[in-house]
Amino acid sequence: MKAITIMVQGTTSDAGKSTLVCAMGRVFQRQGLKVAPFKPQNMALNSAVTSDGGEIGRAQALQAQACGLEPITDFNPVLLKPSSDIGCQVVINGKVAAQLDAKNYHEYKPTAMKAVLSAHSRLEQQFEVVVVEGAGSPAEINLRDRDIANMGFAEAVDCPVILIADIDRGGVFAHLTGTLACLSQSEQDRVIGFVINRFRGDRSLLTSGNDWLEQQTGKPVLAVMPYLQGLYLDSEDSVAIEQQLINEKLKVLVPVYPRISNHNDLDALRAHPQVDVELIGPALSPRFGAADLIILMGSKNTQADLAWLREQGWDKAIAKHLRYGGKVMGICGGLQMLGQLINDPHAIESSAKLSSHAFGYLPIQTTLTKDKQLTLKQGMLTLPNQSSVPISGYEIHAGVSVIDEAAVISVVTDQQDLHNLGAGFLSADQQIFASYWHGLMDTPLALNAILAWASDGDTFELVDYQALREQSIDVLADSLEQEFDWQTYDAALAAFHRLRK
Repeated sequence: MKAITIMVQGTTSDAGKSTLVCAMGRVFQRQGLKVAPFKPQNMALNSAVTSDGGEIGRAQALQAQACGLEPITDFNPVLLKPSSDIGCQVVINGKVAAQLDAKNYHEYKPTAMKAVLSAHSRLEQQFEVVVVEGAGSPAEINLRDRDIANMGFAEAVDCPVILIADIDRGGVFAHLTGTLACLSQSEQDRVIGFVINRFRGDRSLLTSGNDWLEQQTGKPVLAVMPYLQGLYLDSEDSVAIEQQLINEKLKVLVPVYPRISNHNDLDALRAHPQVDVELIGPALSPRFGAADLIILMGSKNTQADLAWLREQGWDKAIAKHLRYGGKVMGICGGLQMLGQLINDPHAIESSAKLSSHAFGYLPIQTTLTKDKQLTLKQGMLTLPNQSSVPISGYEIHAGVSVIDEAAVISVVTDQQDLHNLGAGFLSADQQIFASYWHGLMDTPLALNAILAWASDGDTFELVDYQALREQSIDVLADSLEQEFDWQTYDAALAAFHRLRK
């Protein structure tokens, strides 16, 4: 018997689709159902390496965790990773398939749709429930032709849809009725109900509005979800996260360059109550201020972001920071930026085969390659004057770096490849820590070891970010179990499927 497929679509981006799918996955898992997440097409620079050796959006990896599953590529068969304002890398079934601009990707969509339907079909055979997340909004009628992310997918597999809107943005009833008005009749018919998200205050104030909405549309409000604070959840692209500082011991600055990627590497750091992490974008530069640590994150276009950093004055700020004894950490693209040279002989990051001089602090030369490294990693971190601690992460990069081993201090032992110096090393003066591994700071003991290095030996509370993430999923699921009208949902789902027979 094939799985039941239910799809969540939003009136806007960031309406709460990802978190609703996550919560539904955990609730269904609690009910003893075999449930899987699915997102046909995702556009994000935050990605995760899967157990089957591919990459998917971070949100789908989180949803897999909520369902009690290891992430696999079938959960997100099409991933778009923007490399410029008009172009993106197209990842199909976890592997890079093409580099296309918007117009050419539109022509490519029928091919992408085949991958989407095949992945969904495989999940249908393995699970009892598939909870699908749409992308953006189905009301984007300029994207309706050949749509694979919202109603185009829903119509292809003939599944019901829940429409979610964010009341915190204002105009929630206009968002819901306006979105419905932009849909065809067949698309409207597959919407079985609404969820209003991020509500603050007295629920009774919404009663008249909900009654009006149901009378206008003939569709029920399935839930009014509260505004939940203090959650630690992976996001697709947003770098916003609440910080609650207690007894601050470390100040960290992070430049937010245009193509910053996998910035979820910061999540565990930003969850630490003794670490103040300040994100600095172009509107705030060049107000750098004093700090203990500067972190250069990954990038989808390392050379372009390297040029941006120079334009913003970060080259001078980093030089001054190091002169005064500050520490610098480079992750993936940040590692490449701290080296000597970045070569692009295959035009991976631009139409021209460019070479860029990097900041020159590390004895590294990087050549960008057509093939991407996608591997899960385990190892040990041994920083000076500290005991060895376990460390885990993943590599996801297009580039091979040649490192002068005699000029750096290797501090990460890669259990899979003992000669992988890019796993993690210090500069000779111990002021710069660089690694190709993402997720280095997600392991509690490894995070504390890195904090001790950055603070010249200070001690910090132990923060288990994985446990915080798991706790946050449970809070979401608890809220959904309490607020969702499951009886009305079951009746609407049954009515939808009766009409299909």
